[in-house]
Amino acid sequence: MAKTLQELMPANARKKLGSASKLNVLSSHDVFRALKDDKVIIMACNTRIKHVIPGIMRAAEELDAIVCFELAKSESSLKGGYTGMDPKAYAETVFGYAEAVRLSKPFFIHGDHVTTKSPDPAVVGESRDLIKAQLENGYTSVAVDASFNETPDNIKISSELGRMVIDAGAGLEAEVGEIKSTKEGGEITTVEEAVEFIEGIEKNGIHADLLATNNGSKHGNYKPGEEVHIELNRTGEIYEAIRKWGVCIAQHGITGTPLNQMGQFADYGIRKGNVGTNWQNIAHAGLPADLMKTMRDWAQKEGKDIKFATKQFLGDINSLPAEQVKKIEEAAYASAAEFITAFRAKGTASLAAQRLLK
Repeated sequence: MAKTLQELMPANARKKLGSASKLNVLSSHDVFRALKDDKVIIMACNTRIKHVIPGIMRAAEELDAIVCFELAKSESSLKGGYTGMDPKAYAETVFGYAEAVRLSKPFFIHGDHVTTKSPDPAVVGESRDLIKAQLENGYTSVAVDASFNETPDNIKISSELGRMVIDAGAGLEAEVGEIKSTKEGGEITTVEEAVEFIEGIEKNGIHADLLATNNGSKHGNYKPGEEVHIELNRTGEIYEAIRKWGVCIAQHGITGTPLNQMGQFADYGIRKGNVGTNWQNIAHAGLPADLMKTMRDWAQKEGKDIKFATKQFLGDINSLPAEQVKKIEEAAYASAAEFITAFRAKGTASLAAQRLLK
């Protein structure tokens, strides 16, 4: 049995960090193995703009919480995605901040939504190349998202790509049912679909730590007056049906959900909660007014969501005056503390360490 958390660090992360690093980077497999039966949610942060990261880390340190830092394929591809950060840049950014703030609590870096929309070898190969780059740069968790495919192809793709993740000692998240609100045409994942999928990958020798389902949430900001409709009862039914395989639920699309409702999510088997657009909103609120106007004008002219302006104006965003960077960090710290508390995640770092080192 390991005597320190560092002894549990996957080899790919240790190779990336070097032997001198004191960071406690864990595989999400170990995190959820330790906490799967506790009604807590690990906050996973899609940090598209880097200035929010140290604030989140400070909150995690003070509240003794495990957190996850992640970017999806659309946000961070081999070509940079719309954040302008490829896996190497993102990993080095997260690790760099962790060293700077002296983060002692365990955390993990996750490749969110490695979207694979077709079983075509070229499409699967593109995802394979991305996962390879993520693992080479110290990611210790990956979400293989082949939910756009029919279940047999989803099983096949998730098994093939999931093998890479597991062999590297990283944790695996899979998905059944494209994350899209019912108003946008999404269909709520059924218990039968979830069980068929998990049984299928298990027969192929692939174990997922987490399963993301479509339970009515959506990515991004909710429009004014738009209500949040998340089918928690269905989520709980799926969890009860798949927990015998040691699989928990990953909740996507949390931004816009009232904080006072989030704690109960853990009662339905949700153990990882993705928070993304919230951090973008915080960063945007701290940017100079003239820069934000320029970004909005660009997005309007291009007919794109404001998030796509991140890469276009990355140089301006990354060269903000120190006082504005600090303002964003402090706002992120306050928001992270609220989320960690609402997710019942205070103390998860010590709890997981105690169990993993027992």
